[in-house]
Amino acid sequence: MTQGRASAFGELDIWLARAGRHEELYSKLGAHPVEGGVRFAVWAPNGHGVSVVGDFNDWLPGVDRLEPVAETGIWEGIVEGATVGQRYKFQVGETMVEKADPMAFQAEVPPKTASVVARSEHEWSDDAWVQSRRAREPLDGPLSIYEVHAPSWRKGLGWRELARQLAPYVNDLGFTHVELLPVMHHPFSGSWGYQVTGYYAPLSSMGSPDDFRFFVDHLHSKGIGVILDWVPAHFPRDEWALARFDGTALYEHADPRRGSHPDWGTLIFNLGRTEVQNFLLANALFWLRSYHADGLRVDAVASMLYLDYSRKAGEWVPNAFGGREDLDAVAFLKEVNELVHAREPGVISAAEESTAWPGVSKPTYVGGLGFGFK
Repeated sequence: MTQGRASAFGELDIWLARAGRHEELYSKLGAHPVEGGVRFAVWAPNGHGVSVVGDFNDWLPGVDRLEPVAETGIWEGIVEGATVGQRYKFQVGETMVEKADPMAFQAEVPPKTASVVARSEHEWSDDAWVQSRRAREPLDGPLSIYEVHAPSWRKGLGWRELARQLAPYVNDLGFTHVELLPVMHHPFSGSWGYQVTGYYAPLSSMGSPDDFRFFVDHLHSKGIGVILDWVPAHFPRDEWALARFDGTALYEHADPRRGSHPDWGTLIFNLGRTEVQNFLLANALFWLRSYHADGLRVDAVASMLYLDYSRKAGEWVPNAFGGREDLDAVAFLKEVNELVHAREPGVISAAEESTAWPGVSKPTYVGGLGFGFK
C-alpha cells in the first residue's frame, strides 16, 4: 500500500459523506484506477482495520492495508501496480472476512463472487436522445412499456446481441420503452434479479459494463427508452456481500423485527441511517447518469411503507407515534424522487405499489411520495 499520496476525499467530500448527501459517492468509494495503480475505498466504520486482497497481491491478507478517512468510517488507500481487470475483495474486521466491494462497478461471473477493477471506455452516441428526454415531460406523451427479463428473453445472448435482436422486435410491436427486470448484479438467477448483491455493477453473466452501455445506447439509437427495475427494499444474506458487512448490522437493521424480511428471507435496508440512504440515493443517480437509463421502476414499495408488512402481531415494531407506517422509508422515497426529478429531468419514476397508500404518484409538496407513475 502506497503512503503519501493525497486522499481522494476533500473537505467537502468528508462533509457530504458524514451528512449522507454525497450524490456522487460512487466517484469516491470503490475501485478507481489512478496513475500507477488503483485507489480503493470502502465504508466499514466498525471494521477495526480493513485491507484489500486480490490478484495484485496473490490474495495475501494484511499486505495492502487501508487507512481511515477522518471520522467518516471510510477506509482508503492506493495499491501500486494494481490494474483494470484484476479481481479483488475487502478483508474487514478482526475475523478478516472477505467481502465483495459494495461499490464495485463490475463483478465476477457467478458462482464466483469477487469484484473486478473496471474503467469505462464506451463513447456514447445518444446526446440528442438525452437532451430530448430532459426537455420533455413523460406524462405529456404516449407510453407503452415492454417488460423484459434480459437473461431469458432469448437465452444465451449477451448485452450486445440482445440489443440488436430486441430493438427491432420492440419497434415492430410499437412499444416506446423497454423495462428490464433488475440488471444489477445478482448471482442467484432464480430471484429474477430481485436479490441484488452488486448495486453498482450490471449482471456480469451477460457481458461487461460497457457491453450494457452499448445495449442502452443502441436502444436509444432506435428510439426506445430503457427503464430499470430498482430494488432499495431488501438485499440477500450472502455472507460475502452486504450482510453484516463490517461484522455488525451495517446496511440492515439489527432488530430482526425490522431487519429481516418474512416473505423473501432477505434483509431490509436501515433507511434511518444517513450513510445507507446515501448509498441508495447515489445508486439511483448512478444508473441514470453512468448508464443513461430513462427511468427507475422501484420494486416492492408496499413492503417499504408498512412496518407490519407480512407480519403478525408482536412481530413488528411501531413507529415513534405508535403507527404502522415506516417513516424512514417514506422520507427516503420522497427524497429519492425529488432528487431524481431535480437532477435528471424527464426520467420516469414508477412505484410498484399495490395498497391504498394515498398520494403515491402525487408531488411531495402536496404530501405525496413523488412518483410519476404507479
